[in-house]
Amino acid sequence: MKVAHFSDLHLLSLEGVPAHRFFNKRFTGWVNLRLKRGSIHRGAYVRAIAREVARLDVEHVVVTGDLTNLALESEYELVRELFERDLGLDPARVTIVPGNHDLYTRGALTSRRFERYLAPYLVSDLPELTADAGGGRFPVVKLRGDVAIVALSSAVPRMPLVAAGELGSEQLEALARVLAHAEVARRTVLVAVHHPAVHEWSRVKTYVEGLRDAPALLAQLRPLARGMLLHGHLHRRIQRMVPTDAGQFLQVGATSASLHHDAPDRMAGFNVYDIGGDAATRVEAHVYSPGEGTFHVESVPKRV
Repeated sequence: MKVAHFSDLHLLSLEGVPAHRFFNKRFTGWVNLRLKRGSIHRGAYVRAIAREVARLDVEHVVVTGDLTNLALESEYELVRELFERDLGLDPARVTIVPGNHDLYTRGALTSRRFERYLAPYLVSDLPELTADAGGGRFPVVKLRGDVAIVALSSAVPRMPLVAAGELGSEQLEALARVLAHAEVARRTVLVAVHHPAVHEWSRVKTYVEGLRDAPALLAQLRPLARGMLLHGHLHRRIQRMVPTDAGQFLQVGATSASLHHDAPDRMAGFNVYDIGGDAATRVEAHVYSPGEGTFHVESVPKRV
């Protein structure tokens, strides 16, 4: 199976948004936009990536969160339009998870905004094993050939300047049931989550921007003989091997699909994986060149 992976779209739309919608955490987000983020995240790059992924006609697409910037309805409408018009694939061929920006405020969570706007992409093949998490029902499982795609929500509304994620006990219990299911156990498992399951970060860094229950997630993946974990959040292409009881589990991050940056491992683009046998047989980055409107292929940097 050939899988495309992009992340951290950060699509922004403030059109028609009244001022009172910024009397919360969004005020700090707006300041960040004015000072930095608005000048380096470009929606045109995301549309070019979506069209290129559609042109490649891969079997499946994984999008690992931060689709929006401030979790506004106008931004969710942009996201839905991107998926329907630019990507244009059957929702059954697309797996999406929310990021911390998609549940930026408590209201975005309680209104289940992510689920309401993107419901066709959140249909699970094992709906009886889901739990209420991240403004929807997760894990979302898609059984495709010899691969089981397991989508998790690590998105949690936080105080300003905190971007940490958490799966929560109910979702982790549901994940255990999913991994034990016969239809999942016989396949190569492809986990999709916004925050990386990094275990070597300091406690402070993990508390502020990491996945707070990463050890619990890694413990559940440790018995697996094969698989991958795909994430975003870091705005950087990166791959690392995670030891398991039966070998190694490949964890790969995609950069922001909208990010304009001089560093090649951060410039906007998407990843492509050929998954066969035990795990990925090929991992490559398609990096966007905005001047030419083209993509060139590079390797994804490895980290020990």
